[in-house]
Amino acid sequence: MRHQFFAPCAKGLEYLLVDELKALGAEDVHEALAGVHFAGTLAIGYRAVLWSRLASRILLVLKQSKAPDIDAFYDQVRSIDWLQHLPEQGSLCVDFTGSNAYLKHTQFGAQKVKDAIVDQHRARGRARPDVDTEQPTVRINTHVHRDDLTVTIDLSGHALHERGYRPRAGLAPIKETLAAAILQRAHWPAAAAEGKPLVDPCCGAGTLVIEAALMAADIAPGLFREDFGFNQGWLLHDDALWTSLLNEAEQRAEQGVAAVRSELFGFDADIRVLQMARKHAERAGIDDFVQFERKPIANLQKPIDQIGIVVANPPYGERLGEVEALTATYQELGETLYNEFQGWQAAVITSEPVLAKAMHLRSHKQYAMYNGALACKLYLFDINEQSRWQPPEERELKLSEGAEAFRNRLQKNRKHLASWLKREDVHCYRVYDADLPEYAAAIDVYGDQLLIQEYQAPSKIPEAVAQRRLRELVQVATEVFGLSPERVQLRTRAKQKGLSQYEKIAEAQHFEVIEEGGLKFWVNLQDYLDTGLFLDHRITRTLIRERAAGKRFLNLFSYTGSVSVYAAAGGAHSTTSVDMSRTYSDWAMQNFELNQLDGPAHQFVQADVMQWLPTVRESFDLIFIDPPTFSNSKRMTDVFDVQRDHVELLRQALQRLAPGGELIFSNNFRRFVLDRDALADCEIEDWSRKTLPMDFARNPRIHQCWRIRPR
Repeated sequence: MRHQFFAPCAKGLEYLLVDELKALGAEDVHEALAGVHFAGTLAIGYRAVLWSRLASRILLVLKQSKAPDIDAFYDQVRSIDWLQHLPEQGSLCVDFTGSNAYLKHTQFGAQKVKDAIVDQHRARGRARPDVDTEQPTVRINTHVHRDDLTVTIDLSGHALHERGYRPRAGLAPIKETLAAAILQRAHWPAAAAEGKPLVDPCCGAGTLVIEAALMAADIAPGLFREDFGFNQGWLLHDDALWTSLLNEAEQRAEQGVAAVRSELFGFDADIRVLQMARKHAERAGIDDFVQFERKPIANLQKPIDQIGIVVANPPYGERLGEVEALTATYQELGETLYNEFQGWQAAVITSEPVLAKAMHLRSHKQYAMYNGALACKLYLFDINEQSRWQPPEERELKLSEGAEAFRNRLQKNRKHLASWLKREDVHCYRVYDADLPEYAAAIDVYGDQLLIQEYQAPSKIPEAVAQRRLRELVQVATEVFGLSPERVQLRTRAKQKGLSQYEKIAEAQHFEVIEEGGLKFWVNLQDYLDTGLFLDHRITRTLIRERAAGKRFLNLFSYTGSVSVYAAAGGAHSTTSVDMSRTYSDWAMQNFELNQLDGPAHQFVQADVMQWLPTVRESFDLIFIDPPTFSNSKRMTDVFDVQRDHVELLRQALQRLAPGGELIFSNNFRRFVLDRDALADCEIEDWSRKTLPMDFARNPRIHQCWRIRPR
């Protein structure tokens, strides 16, 4: 029998978990925020419980349905045949997550689930099940989001990071699931297959080293546990199936331990945690090829001549003291890596960019991760002669008074936006936009990178002055955000003409995935004049999503299709995205695929909008238009000027608008004036202020936006 499952995980681990579940044989695998959906037989669910190194839990889906009110919620939970799952004298525990208009408290939600189950038992003449929060017969996980209800059985029991070899946590522990993710990102499985060594210079209780050893020896992370969510009396448990999977895992472990060629080393200055680490390794059965030794980072030397991998989870400022007090530790770590581990690869996780910067090493890749609720970054390094990074404050350039004023403004802007960014979960935003005329640039944050777009300096400014200000601008921005230079992209911005606005500015393809509004988008901060996502349209995209349910949506001058993705995610019946650039049409299709929204209902048209509109006969319920200010592409039959041509454009689009539909029109031409007289037969509502995000509030003319409907 085929089942639906959901595997929660820490944010940032979704893509890794997708690959892991596919390797275990799961089907229909696709990521969600902080988790992964998949399908398969019960054997696949059991295998995921036994073998997943990254999932927090494995949940078996019993019901997914709509529950618009509390009565429907109760009825949907009660409609599940709980007597198939709970035995006589069984017990239950209900975990409830989410909230909506009628369920604002998780305790109340859990109580309603319990009531529905108890009432079903009573109605069928069965004794009411007891509640047991420690070791229930069945652990039920219920989640609501708006009107959507999901009811699952937790096959895990205790969280899967509790492997069983570590009964007590050491000082400042790292979860085993996060440790496994760090090792995956550091490409440890491939290195272990080649017999390469691994070193943890600040190993604590040994979690990273032991997880690495389990991977190298092909030992299932669930092999040390006896209690799971399915073997406490769940009626549908298949004990023979589970036993066969355990036997297979035990055979693989026996063969894997014998085949390990890698040596693993853990060092720490604290003898107490090292004693714990040795006990953990012994319980895990991997102590024969794992060594723990007391040694501070400053005295550490390469323990083996063979080139391998260094992984480290140094202490963070929030947990073990002030950041300033830990700077020396990170400096020592950077010195040791550079001096002792030339040719090795390294992976270091920390929550503080300023501490990562103190290592004075160039990272070639960074990944956002969470250690519990603490946002962190994993920095990957190739340790070689070119690894040294000289911090900005150590360079020859001495900052001017103007640069110090720019620093103060940038820090002020960042602080001003901090609470809003956290509240709205915004990862890409504008932090500075020529606030000081002497430092005329726009600075955008894209996750863990900066894009600095310098506005073209007036001709009256001497070239030497302009160049110095640019260097100061980059230096200060890099320092304020605690980034290494390779995480900062710089462009000089000038007015673009014709095809140049569509052309690449480099041949390489530097695409990365960012997140906005629970959706994912490909962006490119290096190769194109625009990144692929207009940040000032963040609210506009959200409004489109809120209006799109069940509607036929048309996106004209669609660019990379981000607005269409929002419409599709909002439940649009169909979307049509029109742009004359094949590059952008392909980009839009890739954004749909990234969010698993692609299908025949979503069409992409490469065409000149002004030539295409008169040929189409289909009607649309919702139309979005965001044209360029000016375009004279050779693919067009005429020059497009938004001020001159907007009435014709809007008239043609309104002819395609279905009765009761609405058109949203926006553009970024600062001197644009909407011809209301020519559109006197339309109801026009100015949405310019309504669609202005907080990070663009200092620049209210960044775009203008209107909602237009025929009277």
